[in-house]
Amino acid sequence: MTYDLAHLPLHRLIQPVAEATAAIARLDERLSRSALGEGCRSRGDFADACSSLWIDGELVHLEDLVFHDAGMGIRTPTHELTIASDVLRTRRKIMTHPDAWALSAEGLRGLRGRGGGSGRELGPLEKKFVSAPHEPEADDALTEHLAEIDAVLARSEALLAQALGSAAGGERRHSDRERDALVYEPDWDEDERLEEWQAVLRETEGLPPVLRAALLLDAWNSLEVLQHAPWLGRLLVGALLRQSGLAGTHLPAVSLGLKLVPREERTSRSRTTRLLANLSAFKAGAEAGLKDHDRLHLAQQQLQRRLTGRRQNSRLPQLVDLVLSRPMVSAGMIAEELAITPQGALRLAAELNLRELTGRGRFRAWGIL
Repeated sequence: MTYDLAHLPLHRLIQPVAEATAAIARLDERLSRSALGEGCRSRGDFADACSSLWIDGELVHLEDLVFHDAGMGIRTPTHELTIASDVLRTRRKIMTHPDAWALSAEGLRGLRGRGGGSGRELGPLEKKFVSAPHEPEADDALTEHLAEIDAVLARSEALLAQALGSAAGGERRHSDRERDALVYEPDWDEDERLEEWQAVLRETEGLPPVLRAALLLDAWNSLEVLQHAPWLGRLLVGALLRQSGLAGTHLPAVSLGLKLVPREERTSRSRTTRLLANLSAFKAGAEAGLKDHDRLHLAQQQLQRRLTGRRQNSRLPQLVDLVLSRPMVSAGMIAEELAITPQGALRLAAELNLRELTGRGRFRAWGIL
């Protein structure tokens, strides 16, 4: 299976490419100069993760993803919510590495979960435990218990290594597990399909970044590179735009833009129609980011008016920063971030007159948009 790059209708693509390029560049410039840039990027990560599941035919509520990411989920995580959390962590992982990392051989192995490490970002509760100061007298029992678990795991790994042979045998075991017919189709060679996609990546090096991204996104969908992670291609396309310098300070929300494009255009049999849909998605995602920044700027001005006359040690300025960086916040999130009691968090939310989003007596959440 190959992706044909011949006979591109450049006369129909030039104008959309220019418009999408201008929109992405405007958003990146706005975020690079704005004090709200970090908040916009954080909110964009959540929105893009939910949109990615929506494109793949699944529904994940934004509030569930926000609470799950904060370690304060109100219900058992569903399979869809777990995938959305993976998308969110992958976006953050790409942003924490150099621009060219995601599309390198090492980056692709790490993003596919085949790197040397676990490839998983620590959750909030794990970060809290890892970063907590060590108190020998208080956690000796826990340390001893964890040491026993480590010893059991080490013995298990030794037995498995002895039974299956050398490291090469371990790789074969990993491959066999990958090709389990209950999970993967035996004839679906992901490595070969990824090589075909990387060939398209090399062949399009001389093209404008946005046109190249549209072609690579269409090639990823046409080749169906990964069986269970189609969303990774959209993140890699965003990483390509970041690597090109067009979106140097943010990772474009490709899935969010695709959600705003009609499905008939995204899945058309005509490659030209699909490419135009991808270009429209890049432009729509950037314009959505600009609108979100403008709304945040207006909300910031309104919230800052409520800070006049407050004490210097008031926690309200910190709460303003928190609500501007999250789509929504709960009493538990406010209490943890500001190091106050849940009752104090409720009082602060009432003083700031935040918008209540859930309409429930328990597990209430507030936001500004």
